[in-house]
Amino acid sequence: MTSTRAGTKGAAGPILAPELAKAVAAQHERLDLDVLSRAYQISARAHQGQKRLSGDDFVSHSVAVATILAEQQMDTTTIAAALLHDVVEDSDITLDMLRRDFGNEVADLVDGLTKISTLNFRSTAEEQAENYRKLLMSVARDARVIIIKLADRLHNMRTLDPLPPDKRKRIALETRELYAPLAHRFGMAGVKAELEDLAFKYLEPDDYKQLARQVKARRVERDRTIERMRVPLSEELRRSGIVGWEIVGRPKNLWSVFKKMKKRGKPFEEIYDLLAVRVLVNTITDCYHVLGIIHHTWTPLQERIKDYIASPKSNGYQSLHTTVFGPGGQLYEIQIRSRDMHRTAEYGIAAHWLYKENGKTADELDHHLSWFRQLIELQQDAHSPEEFLEFLKIDLYQDEIFVFTPKGDVKRLPKGATPIDFAFMVHTEVGQHCNGARVNGRISPLHRPLRNGDTIEVLTSPQAKPSRDWLAHVQTGRARQKIRQWIKQEEQERSVTLGREILAREVRRRRLDPPTPEQLAQAASALSLGSPEQVEASIGRGDVQLGQVLKALYPDLPPEDQQAPKPTAFGRVIERLRLGRGIKIHGVEGLMVRYAQCCQPVPGDPVVGYVTQGRGISIHRSPVTRSVGWRSTGARSRAKPSSFGWPSVARTAAACMPTSVRRSAAPAPTFAPRSWRPRTASCSGRCWSKSRIRPISRRS
Repeated sequence: MTSTRAGTKGAAGPILAPELAKAVAAQHERLDLDVLSRAYQISARAHQGQKRLSGDDFVSHSVAVATILAEQQMDTTTIAAALLHDVVEDSDITLDMLRRDFGNEVADLVDGLTKISTLNFRSTAEEQAENYRKLLMSVARDARVIIIKLADRLHNMRTLDPLPPDKRKRIALETRELYAPLAHRFGMAGVKAELEDLAFKYLEPDDYKQLARQVKARRVERDRTIERMRVPLSEELRRSGIVGWEIVGRPKNLWSVFKKMKKRGKPFEEIYDLLAVRVLVNTITDCYHVLGIIHHTWTPLQERIKDYIASPKSNGYQSLHTTVFGPGGQLYEIQIRSRDMHRTAEYGIAAHWLYKENGKTADELDHHLSWFRQLIELQQDAHSPEEFLEFLKIDLYQDEIFVFTPKGDVKRLPKGATPIDFAFMVHTEVGQHCNGARVNGRISPLHRPLRNGDTIEVLTSPQAKPSRDWLAHVQTGRARQKIRQWIKQEEQERSVTLGREILAREVRRRRLDPPTPEQLAQAASALSLGSPEQVEASIGRGDVQLGQVLKALYPDLPPEDQQAPKPTAFGRVIERLRLGRGIKIHGVEGLMVRYAQCCQPVPGDPVVGYVTQGRGISIHRSPVTRSVGWRSTGARSRAKPSSFGWPSVARTAAACMPTSVRRSAAPAPTFAPRSWRPRTASCSGRCWSKSRIRPISRRS
């Protein structure tokens, strides 16, 4: 790769690659060209003899990445790190050497961009997730890491053709699912649009080629239609006395057009909002002045007016959007923004990095990274690579809505968010005790999606708890993670309580002394369970056999006493029948099932189940197969029907509800004693006394 000297005309300047020298020439007063020259020369030596699949020198990739960043007007440290970002992976140069020659900032940026190679991973997915995790943690320390990484991915996508088809598709899919959303969330609209179009090109090549031809064929017509709006709008702005304005067309990227075609089910010819105009002005005041002029001249669509200046998006995007019926009744989408806003919209956090030069404050940059801090907080709670990638994909690419608290505070939520998401955004405790919501003053279901401009009031109760069903309705990673965390904690507590009761019962049955804390600790160590609480939880979950625990607690216990006591003959028959043809309920795991003492159902009986808070499901005999719908107050609440019966059926039940009954084809056993049977045909809807002689009404 040839090199040239960068600098003022007629002066001997530092040695740089030609394209990079051209990109930095206009910024030579702001950049340290000597540092960039040293970085380029070290990179060229480190990659000497290395070739890309295209046949180009490998250093050309580093130069291209640095050039992209120079065009974004990044600082010397960022461009130097881009030139060096592959040298640690692909040569014998170490981070310590970079730290010695270029300082800690450059070395730390390169470290953040270097993949993990010193660990052994169980799968490619785990390795990928850990590399993403390292990248995000590096971004948390220095946001320039992601700016370099996105430039690196952009050049790789531009030069994807020489790769095998399967590898092209894998990289393109990763780009669409992770890197384009990352560019979006960091506000880098230009990079995001190009990444999306390049991924579109390799993942749906036929659709891409057809749409590209259609857009190209209509370019002249589109430019002519935009000119019909530009001319009268220019005249109105001149007449109003606004100075320094600029009107430009705004072509939409191909992937955005393709998504709209699919979403609306319409052909390319009917996607009218391709006609987009952007007005650039000098000040915020001028933005609103221009909006007033446009609405005074042409009729706007009320539902398409959006003020992102007053309520910026979480990635820092600011602009005024409106859609009007322009000349000839044609719909025009118009954006109005200041030039500072335009630079922020195109380059995102890259535009904010030079805050010292532009008079911006560090707090302003920090504000635009607030969403990222929440993402880092969530990923720390991820217990597996799959869970981490799920958090990442959920939080990265979501359209936003703006809703209000009762006091008028604005909250950003992803499109499709529910009152549950809102409650967890306010505070974790509010979400965990949420039992209802008022939306715009009216009671609303917790699963109903919120809309832009809604005012939400969360209703709470000390007795309310999260439900596993909420996971099907929440949209934010924060709400999903907090609900899962609560469910795991609740299941752990329930397992500990149940395990403690089982252990205490078996110890009493064998007439042993209750285990001391020291014995429990020794048993936990012997069974590799960590703590006494984990021993009890493992018993409750059935993860460890009770005999193993008793042996660890009481080493001198005879072997026969370590086993469960043998059941009676009649007990063995009943248990075999119940286990072989057991009650199973569709949909929900871990519910306790108990057989009603009033009627003693056996396999073959038609049955009905009632779920009661704190007691699980009670199984009663029923005279006929039927579905019960019952609404009442107290311990039992409104119910949904669910499948239920003796055969092998899946698990399901909603808390506190009667269930529908399935009659088993198996006949009732004939060996059950008469005294064990109820004296009437059914006890459904009523309970019987222990004597089984007279029914006791529900009120008693």
